[in-house]
Amino acid sequence: MRNVILVTGGAGFIGSNFILQQMQGGDDSNLIINLDKLTYAGNLQNLASIATNRRYEFVHGDIGDRDLVRPLLEKHKPRAIVHFAAESHVDRSIRGPEDFIRTNVDGTFALLEETRAYWNALPEGERTKFRLLHVSTDEVFGSLGPGDSQFSETTPYAPNSPYAASKAASDHLVRAYHHTYGLPTLTTNCSNNYGRFQFPEKLIPLTILNARDGKPLPLYGDGKNVRDWLYVEDHCEAIATVLRDGRPGETYNIGGWNEKPNIEIVETICDLVDEMAPRVGGRRRALITFVKDRPGHDRRYAMDARKIERELGWKPKATFESGIRKTVRWYLENDEWVRNVTSGSYRQWVATHYSS
Repeated sequence: MRNVILVTGGAGFIGSNFILQQMQGGDDSNLIINLDKLTYAGNLQNLASIATNRRYEFVHGDIGDRDLVRPLLEKHKPRAIVHFAAESHVDRSIRGPEDFIRTNVDGTFALLEETRAYWNALPEGERTKFRLLHVSTDEVFGSLGPGDSQFSETTPYAPNSPYAASKAASDHLVRAYHHTYGLPTLTTNCSNNYGRFQFPEKLIPLTILNARDGKPLPLYGDGKNVRDWLYVEDHCEAIATVLRDGRPGETYNIGGWNEKPNIEIVETICDLVDEMAPRVGGRRRALITFVKDRPGHDRRYAMDARKIERELGWKPKATFESGIRKTVRWYLENDEWVRNVTSGSYRQWVATHYSS
């Protein structure tokens, strides 16, 4: 029998990195099914290198479409589901929260319902081995003060944006399905990710590309909001570790041990772009522009990731210095990817190609 993993949202930033990492190992009995709606942040170009691999299959669809998910589970009989699919940009959630409720709450509920029915019908041995891993965020915990302890797995939830609230709701649903129905779930809450394939609306890729082009580098408020930064390849390895060794019903924080204010992140990127793509007209730091803070902007996030280190033996490999250097270089060397993902042509291609 094939060892099948269903990945939701696998054409997105973290999902595509996870799939590519999984495809590097394994054998011919493994199969990854990628279910993705291909919204603006989903990009099959991320997975072009494995598109024809017989160990990989793409399915275009919505996690909320139960008439699609049900036969997909029955046909492929996955031994695990890794649930990345989510709307994830805070600014977009402030402007239009409805999509976040539809995908992150209603979509997760629909997926849980179909997974529960599928899992209940499995033979006892397969039911014991099955796992559903739900990928979440540190933003569900709210904001920390400068001297507050880092978020732990027992920190009370206090979401401050529509995005964070929608992810908190999905976390609670996953927890409830384990405690009420026995569904063997796992939840991971990660800090801010960075790396290749991140949609250029997020801070790090936006800063890299604007710095390259000599455009203003917008920074909210005083630039001193602090985030814990996690290199995406480390995050994907952590997810694989939790999927393999985590205890059902448990939550695991995944962090990079890299707390830095946003101004330091932007200045570091400016210096790296100056080094890799020198320009006439002065240093990129002069492009930094402070703009009005966004509503409900959390001041500080920080993750205590000692539980996953202690219980599962995972630690991040990348330092921020090594990870950000690789990230800046990737964006500067992959201009075609950037042009495609930021233009309307890719979305038009999706509409045409998958119109049926």
